[in-house]
Amino acid sequence: MEQPTSLPKYLAEGLPKQDTETLQEIHNYVGALIEYRDQPIDTDVLPETADPVDKPDSEGNGTVVKEKVTCGDDSCKCASGDPQDMHGPYLYRYYRENGTMKSEYVGKPGSE
Repeated sequence: MEQPTSLPKYLAEGLPKQDTETLQEIHNYVGALIEYRDQPIDTDVLPETADPVDKPDSEGNGTVVKEKVTCGDDSCKCASGDPQDMHGPYLYRYYRENGTMKSEYVGKPGSE
C-alpha cells in the first residue's frame, strides 16, 4: 500500500505498526476532528463586535461575520474602541486551525 507523500514521517512509520482495532479508533478520531474543525464557530466565542451574517463560507468551514475594527494607529479616533469611531464594517471569516481560532479578511459587505 502506498502512503501519501504529505504524511509526516512519524505517522508514516507508526500507523502500519498498529493493530486493526487501534487503526479503527484512529479513523474515528480523525473523522471527529475533521468534523469539529469544519463546523461553524460558536457565536459565544466571537468578539463582541462580530455580527454573524447568513453568507455561505467559500472555504466551506468557519463563520462569516461583519465586524468593525481598529486600524492600529494610536492617533486615529478608532483607537478609543468606541464602535461609532471604528472602521468598517468588514467581513471576516472565523475558523479553526490546529485547534486555534483564527480569522481572515473576506471583504466589504456587498463586495463578495
